[in-house]
Amino acid sequence: MFYHVGVSGVDLQPASFEELAIPLFDQLYNFAHWLTQNREEAEDLVQETYAKALKGFSSFQLGTNFRAWMYRILRNTFLTSRTGLKATMTVPLDPEEDGPELAVDHETPETLLFERSNRELLQSAIDELPVHFREILLLCEVEEMSYQEISETLSVPIGTVMSRLSRARKTLRDRLRRPQPQVGAATAAITKGTKHGL
Repeated sequence: MFYHVGVSGVDLQPASFEELAIPLFDQLYNFAHWLTQNREEAEDLVQETYAKALKGFSSFQLGTNFRAWMYRILRNTFLTSRTGLKATMTVPLDPEEDGPELAVDHETPETLLFERSNRELLQSAIDELPVHFREILLLCEVEEMSYQEISETLSVPIGTVMSRLSRARKTLRDRLRRPQPQVGAATAAITKGTKHGL
């Protein structure tokens, strides 16, 4: 999958780390910024991620998902950072994390807000979510990862991915429906429209 293809066929020389990793830079920075909510910390996190990935590239198994591998390194680096430790210590995971899968929710928070052209409100609500909800929404809705890729990135079963994503969407939806003083009439209008099924 990651081998160069020459005129005579497949070259046995694997693609370099730079060829695989550089195209992912913007995606990784975006993910890091959502996790840290701080530009400087996000930059440091991405730099450390690339340093660790380069050092461990020889252990990467060719043919597996390189993007998921990079995201997993970034996430693990974040979780062991001061910011990540603080976030995970103050917000415990759901007790039902590995329980039965929840039904797929067809009315997503995205349909409630994006259709009303209020991206700022959505971003603000996502920023307030616990990190384990924030990261899975970002991986699924923004990075458009498959359940399998998210499973590999977070090192959890696909069933856990589905149930956690369902709970994350429900939590986000509840926050979006609750009027917030700081956004005033705009939020109230959105909440009113949601109740009437608009």
